[in-house]
Amino acid sequence: MDYQTILFEKTGTDGAVGLLTLNRPEKLNAWTYEMRDELLDAMDQVNNDPNMGAMVITGAGRGFCAGADIGAMFKTRLDDDGPKRPSTSASWVKAVRAAKPMIAAINGACVGVGLTQILPCDFIMASDKAKFSCAFVKMGVVTELASSHYLVQRMGWGNASEAALTARTIEGAEAVQLGLADRLVGHDSLVDEAVALADVMAQTPSRQLRMVKELLTQNGSEADLDTILARETTALEVAYKSPEHKEAVNAFMEKRKPDFRKVVE
Repeated sequence: MDYQTILFEKTGTDGAVGLLTLNRPEKLNAWTYEMRDELLDAMDQVNNDPNMGAMVITGAGRGFCAGADIGAMFKTRLDDDGPKRPSTSASWVKAVRAAKPMIAAINGACVGVGLTQILPCDFIMASDKAKFSCAFVKMGVVTELASSHYLVQRMGWGNASEAALTARTIEGAEAVQLGLADRLVGHDSLVDEAVALADVMAQTPSRQLRMVKELLTQNGSEADLDTILARETTALEVAYKSPEHKEAVNAFMEKRKPDFRKVVE
């Protein structure tokens, strides 16, 4: 695919990390269906490359994503001549949760769908210039991309309710305090620090990373301990038989670093 709204590059140790950059800086990287499709394609590239183990998503220019492109999305829908595409909320959320580890590096404005699209990510890193807003009610719409679930999981009921019902702007430091973001870093070092974290994850076996992500997704809001234990036991049985586990044990016994890249999935 020839990307028009994002940039994709390989970075990190031996190109193990995919860097996905929203690239409509003149529009503050306003979201479109085309951008969504290109992001999914780039994610597939990382997922299908055995030499890549994680990815970072960030924005070009002074913002991450200002939300949906109002002219291209909302106005044309009202005029009944806009993009006629079925909702893909479920496919985006499932794609992020099923993907190799994904870190969001928020460099500025992160509004509406700009915010909700990153909530399923594994880690959200905010620069000291980041600004978050769950702005849906101001546009006469409601939360989407399972954000009514992820906001509560991340922030708790009260904080999630305030963020969603007031649509107020939350700056980076407060976002970390509230649990909306996970780490605050200096603006100039944001991408480097996000890539460094992704690189650590990328050096471990992708199969097991994705299995752990699946367990976190399934068990994060599961109340039945027997169900949680059963899922973990099933996953462990698969992991014990995997070539990655064998390589890790052999490397430990031979006093060397494991080479998971030589393991054919």
